[in-house]
Amino acid sequence: MILRSRAPVRVDFAGGGTDLSPFAEEVGGAVVNATINRYTYCTLHRRDDDSEAVKIISQDFDTSVEVTHWRELEYDGHLDLIKAAIKRLKIDFGMDILTRCDAPPGSGLGTSASVGVALIGLLSYTKEDKLTKPEVAELAQKLEIEELDIVVGKQDQYAASIGGFNYMEFEDVVIPHQLKIKDEVLYDLEKHLVLCYTGKSRLSGDIVSNLQSYKERTEISESLYKLKELAGDMREALTEGKSDRIGEILLENWECQKMWDTSVTNDYIDYLFKAALKNGALGGKGCGAGGGGCLLFYCDSDREDDVRKVLESAGARIIDFNFDFRGLQIWSAS
Repeated sequence: MILRSRAPVRVDFAGGGTDLSPFAEEVGGAVVNATINRYTYCTLHRRDDDSEAVKIISQDFDTSVEVTHWRELEYDGHLDLIKAAIKRLKIDFGMDILTRCDAPPGSGLGTSASVGVALIGLLSYTKEDKLTKPEVAELAQKLEIEELDIVVGKQDQYAASIGGFNYMEFEDVVIPHQLKIKDEVLYDLEKHLVLCYTGKSRLSGDIVSNLQSYKERTEISESLYKLKELAGDMREALTEGKSDRIGEILLENWECQKMWDTSVTNDYIDYLFKAALKNGALGGKGCGAGGGGCLLFYCDSDREDDVRKVLESAGARIIDFNFDFRGLQIWSAS
């Protein structure tokens, strides 16, 4: 038996950071994001023999691990999220698992969440009681927090699982609202957005630590309240077709992000922003927590090619994309 799955990564338009504890629970966060057609793919080969051996292969990192039973899997910094999913779901048959992601690691596009969702969805599919998409997202988040002791926000797993454009509210639970956006607005958005990879994986440890202690620093607290407001503004801009506001909101969001820590930006990122804005971008922001990874720009009418060229000439890698509206998908393969 061969099963496969895929889960998309996402771009976040506004509000990122407010989905992180404790702000999400104490105040309530809000984020606007959308999934794109860059995916994590997982393949499960069920072994024909009676063994319960497990082999995991990551094609992204060109590494693998193999044990005679899933109980022997140990967390050691290598493929731990994949191990955690297998251990939590207690798969009782032998298998080989392969994973691959279209997006670069540390891109700020929610790649680790995409891996978790694709794998949990795939493993759940082998069970009699299959998890729903929201349940897959919830478990993917719990694995990173409870099993691996990683501080993560709440938006990425739900985006990868349900797909599409979402306005998400965060309290003790996650409340996703799928946005209804006119076709012409979506097409224009795809045309005028430019996503680029800076070539450097983001390092968000200090940034996340600062966000967790937001009450101790006035500028961070104010930025989070403003970001929650900007998420509402972005929802309105998208659903009401106010395209002229998108660039402005992205830029306001970026200014809030830069208040979190000096590592959110650097000389190279500042240069890319200056070049993009000078050559037709109306606004932009760092994806995820910033500090490297990907940048997202919204361009003036028919100026996206100018922005792409100047970013490429500066050494950034353009990532072409369209929006994904299906989220997690699982299928049998011959």
